[in-house]
Order: sequence, then structure tokens, then C-alpha cells
Amino acid sequence: MGSDATSSLRRPTGFRQSLSAALAGLGMAATVGGALLFQHVGGYIPCALCLEQRTPHYIGIPVALAAFVLARLRASPVLVRSALLIVGLLMLWSTGLGLYHAGVEWGFWPGPADCGAVGGIDLSGDLLQSLDALRPPSCTEAALRILGLSLAGWNAILSALLAAIALRGAFARGDRFETK
Repeated sequence: MGSDATSSLRRPTGFRQSLSAALAGLGMAATVGGALLFQHVGGYIPCALCLEQRTPHYIGIPVALAAFVLARLRASPVLVRSALLIVGLLMLWSTGLGLYHAGVEWGFWPGPADCGAVGGIDLSGDLLQSLDALRPPSCTEAALRILGLSLAGWNAILSALLAAIALRGAFARGDRFETK
């Protein structure tokens, strides 16, 4: 299998890889952007697991952008496909984090011991009063459910979809003429 995977990474790239990189990058940016909107506009303070779920997206966005640029420049197919593979693996990691967090929220398994996160503190007034008023959310309670799923559940679904897009692009046939 090792040589098959290596040879598929060397195949020429084209529109499919560019499209996969663009869709994955935009999807990750929209997912993180939505989370930031819920946080900063909606007032939902993220818990520790919520913040951790953003990490694969933060890493994956520039990697997807690099894959897109490399594909458009017709750079080395190994670089383009490897970048898409990395994005796919990052989104699988994000899917796992989302499933874990959703399971914690549903009580299927215990969450981490440090289950709260501290949001922004108002330093303009009385600091001690601000600290007393701040209640970090618990990872065990969904702050919001949309169509029955928490934001962690939606992150798992979106991340799985983005993983499929990136991995499909990493191993899909390219548009350029391929020689045998």
C-alpha cells in the first residue's frame, strides 16, 4: 500500500485539487468565523474543549491556502497533494475532538478535569469584582443546540465533510495529461 499511496501523491494535479483546497479553506474559515461570531457577537463564552476544537482549523486554513496557491501555480504534485492530505488529517482530528466534546455534553463519557475556560476580563473597573462575576462554562453542558445538535456536534459534522473534501482532492485524478 505504501507505494500505491506514494505514487498517487505524485500524479499530476489540476482543477480538482484547486477546488478541494479552496472549499476546505473556505469551509474551515467559515466554521471558525461562525464560532467567533457566537463568541463575540452572541456572547457565548467557549469552554476549554470548544477552544481546542478550533486549533485544527487555525492550522488547516493556511495549509489549505498554500495547497490552493501551489495547485494554481502548478507546483510539485507531491506538495499540493501532501498539503491536502495534511488538511484532511487535521479535519479528522477536528472531527474526533467534536465527537469527544459532544459525547461529554451528552454524558457518554467524562470530560477533562480542567473543563472550564476563562473568557475576557473587563480590566476597566474593579478587577476582583470582574473575576467574581466571570463564570467559565462547563464542557459538559451545551451552550446552544441547533436542530438538536450542539456546536461541538456541528463541528464534528462539518469537519468530517471538510476532511472528505480534502482527502478526495489529495487522491483524486488530476486534470493534466497523465502518462503511464
